[in-house]
Amino acid sequence: KRPGNSSQEEEVKTSRYLRRTKSVTLAEHITQAEKRARSLQPDRPIHKPRDSLFSWSSGFNRFEGFVNWGFLILLLGGLRLFLENVLKYGVKINPVSWILWLKNQQEHDFFHTPLFLAVANVHVFVSYYIERQIAKDKISARVKYGVLVAHLSIILLIPVFVLGIWPHHFSLLGRTVVCVVYTVLFLKLWSYAHVNHWCRQENTNTLARRRSFTFRKVQGSASEVSQDEGDAPRPGVSVTQYPNNLTLPDLYYFLAAPTLCYELNFPRSQRIRKRFLLRRMVEVVVITNIILAMFQQWMVPSIKNSFQAFSDLNYLRCAERLLKLAIPNHIVWLSWFYLIFHSFLNTMAEILYFADRDFYQDWWNAKDVGTFWRLWNLPVHKWAVRHVFVPMMHARYSKSTAAVAVFLISAALHEYLVSIPLHMYKVGVFLGMMTQVPLVYMSTFANKRFGPRIGNLMVWASLILGQPLGIMVYYHDYVVKNFDPAL
Repeated sequence: KRPGNSSQEEEVKTSRYLRRTKSVTLAEHITQAEKRARSLQPDRPIHKPRDSLFSWSSGFNRFEGFVNWGFLILLLGGLRLFLENVLKYGVKINPVSWILWLKNQQEHDFFHTPLFLAVANVHVFVSYYIERQIAKDKISARVKYGVLVAHLSIILLIPVFVLGIWPHHFSLLGRTVVCVVYTVLFLKLWSYAHVNHWCRQENTNTLARRRSFTFRKVQGSASEVSQDEGDAPRPGVSVTQYPNNLTLPDLYYFLAAPTLCYELNFPRSQRIRKRFLLRRMVEVVVITNIILAMFQQWMVPSIKNSFQAFSDLNYLRCAERLLKLAIPNHIVWLSWFYLIFHSFLNTMAEILYFADRDFYQDWWNAKDVGTFWRLWNLPVHKWAVRHVFVPMMHARYSKSTAAVAVFLISAALHEYLVSIPLHMYKVGVFLGMMTQVPLVYMSTFANKRFGPRIGNLMVWASLILGQPLGIMVYYHDYVVKNFDPAL
């Protein structure tokens, strides 16, 4: 009786397992079985389960034709705007006028701007002298930080005082060049001082480790001891070590190199590629003239026509002017990006045998504004991460605090590069940069909530609309300040 019951229980379990197996049969198996059954019918079926191509579930991702279509639409729209501009204002592209303008600028400050730029070498020698004295322990630990901070502060403050006291001795172009050069010098010498500080710390730590072996007699020559301690370079590898890097040729090479971050041993290329260099140099010349032509023919009339709308605070007219200026301004900005970060920096790198050509990444695919700022200008981004963000993280500041500090420094320097040359001490550029902080969080939320496409659209919208708005506002204030205050 019991064996019979056990056999019945096994049959029940087997049938239960079979039902469970059927209940979890994959949908693909059912579909394949249905397909085979339908294919045996005489109606010659052609339909099968599938999604439309524009559905996310379809997995379709080949949109090259739409990219070409969008390019042609933009090209035709830009051509129409260009023809409209020519019919309305005539042909304003005149390279001679740029030459005459540059000549006028040169006559205005033929002596002062070159002299001011030559004085920048004094800061180079001062920085070199300070590092040499610190390396020789002739400046105490308490004093050296104050000396370095004071020197870096003076680099930024000198243009403020000189251009403010003698504003008419420098042209607008001269003031802009001076501020750009001194800002780059400030960032590079900050990196130079910071890296040498790290090297001194490493040497101090190494010396402390060596002193722990003072009671042990070390046999062999000094070179053998150095190799045992891991200080000697590998055979065949020649590297510069601190303080042997403290030479003027080394410092001037860093100042000329297309980077803001100092290293004792930069990666070097083996030769100069003449064809590559020639292409980049031709691009610099051609794209510079294209930018000047677009600025002269397209942007200047639109900027001038926006003045009255901003004076009257006609918001609808301001919006129309903003949208009309957005396209040429954005094309000029894209051309400027390629000119600086690809053509010019590659030209400098090729001439100087500088092997690291990572000047930008695919910022155009950025899924949020924070990613854009990390990818589009890598020389500045690497400097900010290396010399501000990471040191603050090591000092136990939060990640958000360090990120806001980076934006504060960037906003202050952007305001410096605009306010000082224009002699308009406002906070428009500063506030515009600081609005990027909430925009970072908003675009990050949009990316996570609605997908990367929405986040990328927010990035492009901020680029296309933000810049022309700032240009028109500053142009209006500049005209009012310098030409007709009654306006």
